[in-house]
Amino acid sequence: MALKTVNAYLNFDGTASDAIALYERALGANVQYLQRFGEMPGSTFTGDDANRVMHATLALGSGTLMISDSMPGAAPSRGTAIQVCIQYDGTDDVDRHFAAMSEGAQVTMPLENTFWGARFGTLTDRYGVNWMFNAELPK
Repeated sequence: MALKTVNAYLNFDGTASDAIALYERALGANVQYLQRFGEMPGSTFTGDDANRVMHATLALGSGTLMISDSMPGAAPSRGTAIQVCIQYDGTDDVDRHFAAMSEGAQVTMPLENTFWGARFGTLTDRYGVNWMFNAELPK
C-alpha cells in the first residue's frame, strides 16, 4: 500500500478549542469534524472535562490538520521535534497569516525574503505549536 498523505496531529491540554478558533481566524481553517469528550458514547466526563476536544479535523488549504485535547491529567509536553509547515503558492496570504498567528506567539524567525527564493518565517504559537510559513517568490 502506498503512502497517501501525512497530516499533523496537534495535542493540547484543555486549550484545543481556543487553538481551533485561532487557526480559523488567522489561517482560514475550516472545521470539518469536532467531537468533545462528553459526546462519546457512554461518556462519564463532566464539566470542563466533558467540553475538551476528543478529536477535530480542520481543512487548511489542501491539507488536513487534526487536533485534540489530552485526557484530563495527561498533559502533553511542549516539544520542538515537530513543526507544521504551511506552503503557499505565491505571497498573497503569507504576511496576513503570519501576522495573525504572531499574536501571543514567539517569533523565532521573522517573515522575510530568503536566498532560496521564498518568503519564510517561523514561530511558536501561544499553545506551544511550532509553525513554518513558506511562500515561493515570483521568479
